[in-house]
Amino acid sequence: MKVTAATESVSSIASDAVVVGCYSDGALQASAKEIDKATGGALTKLIEAKEIEGKAGSLTTVLAPAGVAASQVVVVGLGDREKLDRGGAFRAAASAAKQIGSKERKSAAFYLDDEWDADDASAAVCGAIVGCQGQDLYREKKNLFPFEELHWAGSSDDVLSAGQSLADSVSLTRRLVNEPPSKMTPVAFATDAEAMAKETGLEVEVWDEKKLEVERCGSLLAVARGSEQPPRLVILRHNGGKAGDAPLALVGKGVTFDSGGLSLKPSDSMKTMKCDMAGAATVVGAIRAIAELKLSVNVIGLVGLVENMVNGDSYKLGDVLTARSGKTIEVLNTDAEGRLVLADVLDVAVEQGAAKIIDLATLTGACVVALGLDVTGLMTNDQAWCDEVAEAAKTCGEQAWQLPMFEEYGEQIQSKVADIKNIGEGRWGGAMTAAKLLEEFVQGKPWVHMDIAGPAFLESPKPWMDAGGSGAFVRTLVEVARQWK
Repeated sequence: MKVTAATESVSSIASDAVVVGCYSDGALQASAKEIDKATGGALTKLIEAKEIEGKAGSLTTVLAPAGVAASQVVVVGLGDREKLDRGGAFRAAASAAKQIGSKERKSAAFYLDDEWDADDASAAVCGAIVGCQGQDLYREKKNLFPFEELHWAGSSDDVLSAGQSLADSVSLTRRLVNEPPSKMTPVAFATDAEAMAKETGLEVEVWDEKKLEVERCGSLLAVARGSEQPPRLVILRHNGGKAGDAPLALVGKGVTFDSGGLSLKPSDSMKTMKCDMAGAATVVGAIRAIAELKLSVNVIGLVGLVENMVNGDSYKLGDVLTARSGKTIEVLNTDAEGRLVLADVLDVAVEQGAAKIIDLATLTGACVVALGLDVTGLMTNDQAWCDEVAEAAKTCGEQAWQLPMFEEYGEQIQSKVADIKNIGEGRWGGAMTAAKLLEEFVQGKPWVHMDIAGPAFLESPKPWMDAGGSGAFVRTLVEVARQWK
């Protein structure tokens, strides 16, 4: 998509659609006032009739308005002016773009609020680009049509460029998740990551199955044994900080399809398991944006890629695995595989000299039970570090909530035959017992675990986004890197 600054007045720009904003107090923004004047007070009449209320994300369309060059005007509600943040700006622009993109249109022009700061404006640009893109990768008749051209008023070229970099990175994450699992295999994912790294100037290293064996990644390799698709571990490096400074490590779970292994999932639970690599996709999207934005920080992204399938060599309940760190793990459920993959990848992150670690994973249904579909669970061994991550999520308007990590959860994963076991006692507290297993492999480094099982994949569409991969928390990770000290 070509993104350019809108230099014409809102009433004269020759675009298929123009978008203007209205806050909940009913006050039209400058561009909306111009539209109102050009149309003989049409917007004022709609406000008086309560057809335009300014509620956040609400949309009112005026077709073929007299006195306006565009074929339609969309008025998007911006909510309470004092409460608008990056999340609200993102969703408002995305909602308008999604509606406009329901039909094939070449261009759209956004005139929202000239007084927004650079961060709110770039978030809105990101939303406008993301909102008109869907999961319909293989539909002959598309549901959403991305614009060829996006015109944006009131922001500098740097702001537009930053917004587009964020959007393209969120879109990359969404595409990786939305691809069918027969296409997005571990090798295919690694190939896509390598291509992205070449385009953005990231250093990249890929460990194949032979390298993984040499590196003693016994936990990850055990999960991969049930599939004909070979595993991979991808390491991406952005060297934007001072030489020698310890990096921020972003670690992602990349189970490109999860059948549950011998602990086989029922069909309904398997339908969306192409999204079990969303943690890895989020890391790849985030480090792409970090590189494009040239942030002054050293970042290393590590993703462990496997399929969890069933064959005659599948790992079994009762097996004892030796992880890369040397710790042994008793397997009591082969559908608790993501933590086994991450165990080895986290150990690699520590060995690479990470100063602090964030891992992201669609790890447990228990986290969804606790927090619902829209909220990510945060678990940590370092409260100050968790506070930084939580604040970054709040700044970006992405919802996260901290869950406890009491010692009792760690006691539940103690094994009688190995150092630890891969599930806790019964079904209760499953998100925390899973996190406690991960904590065993970070060697005391400041670490935050993000269980994104709820928001990473939308089973039904939102007003601002199509169903499927959401790209959730790409923007949060970028914000963490931006605030890195």
